[in-house]
Amino acid sequence: MREKPGYAAVALLMAGALLGTTGQVWLRDAASVRLQAEVVAQRDSLAATRLEAQREVNALAARLGELQAEASRLNALGERLTRVAQLGDGEFDFDKPVGVGGAGPVRDMPAQELRKGLAGLDAQLRHSGSQLSVLEALLFNRELDKSTMPTGHPIADSYITSGFGYRADPLGGGSQYHKGVDFEANTGDPVLSVADGVVTFSGVRNGYGNVVEVDHGNGYVTRYAHNSRLVGQVGDLVRRGQEIAKAGSTGRSTGAHVHFEVWENGAVVNPHQFLGEVQPAKPAGKG
Repeated sequence: MREKPGYAAVALLMAGALLGTTGQVWLRDAASVRLQAEVVAQRDSLAATRLEAQREVNALAARLGELQAEASRLNALGERLTRVAQLGDGEFDFDKPVGVGGAGPVRDMPAQELRKGLAGLDAQLRHSGSQLSVLEALLFNRELDKSTMPTGHPIADSYITSGFGYRADPLGGGSQYHKGVDFEANTGDPVLSVADGVVTFSGVRNGYGNVVEVDHGNGYVTRYAHNSRLVGQVGDLVRRGQEIAKAGSTGRSTGAHVHFEVWENGAVVNPHQFLGEVQPAKPAGKG
């Protein structure tokens, strides 16, 4: 090397170049490893963010499902109340979409704002549900009162032959207090309950012949007398218009008819107030 300094210089230069190249490769490898580590970290962070976002979406979807179920319940309740209240067709159409609109720019909704909106909607639906439930109970009680009020007629397509109060006795003469009204009928015609109730008596009463009595559970009891045959039995639940006996002329009677009485809290009352438009006819009473 001393004799050939030129070779030495070349060797040094080559060694330096080799070291420089090796250093550059090492630096590049180190940078590549660092970049790969950053990519993996970003990928993991993105995966974690996506997982958290999916959890949030799943939670919101579950909340949305609850609200949809509550809305469906309210729609069904509203439709039932519409029928009970006998509202006009089409006045409340729960299947028709609600018209909405608005103007102005649209922006992305933050998740927190969406959660707040869903919570407000949930509170509103619960409040509306409570109000509709109260209304349903009131309408049900109203319908129950209507169905148990003696406002029907004990026989179809008939007329009154004798009214309520004092009259000439059709059998023995003199004056008699008539506790009910008589309806024209043929033997075997269906005798109908004038309201919902429970049969509390089905048998023979002195002067009345074969009798059915129905308790309507609201202080009212109706009596149907002079029947040829009894259909309703004690304990039977009957509906308005249901057959409870066959018309006849048993007991103190001059011919086939239906004797109808209404009792309110243990006292007999004039049935005319419950009969609506039924008008008395000219023929004399039969019993």
